[in-house]
Amino acid sequence: MRNEWRAKIFAAAGGGASTAADVAVLALLVESGARIAPSAFAGSICGALVSFVVNKYVAFRDRSPVRAGQLFAFGLVAVVTALIMALAMQLIAVDLHVPYLLAKSICAAVVFFVWSYPAQKRLVFRVRKAQPCLPSLLTST
Repeated sequence: MRNEWRAKIFAAAGGGASTAADVAVLALLVESGARIAPSAFAGSICGALVSFVVNKYVAFRDRSPVRAGQLFAFGLVAVVTALIMALAMQLIAVDLHVPYLLAKSICAAVVFFVWSYPAQKRLVFRVRKAQPCLPSLLTST
């Protein structure tokens, strides 16, 4: 249970770093005249790249080499996260007229706890159970 909380705390801290990248791209694009939903999608993808590095090496302590399957799972989670974020931002910021940075804060927290943390934990950074050290010949009776 202690490792679960540690992973959540570091994943959330990494989320802070990835959110900084995400919000910087979102604000830059929106303030340059781009529409909110596509800007939210682009920001989410940039933030996802920061998130991958922090989650792999810090939150989930994954020291294994980056594998094609892991990159595919990460890409899938990142794209789904970006799509959910774009839809949520369209609803909250555009349709409900909530200021886009406040909407981003609300959407990011909900998407993190409901989708991206559980998906990354289960699909991208799975912790494999340790195998027994003794060969099966020594443990059979």
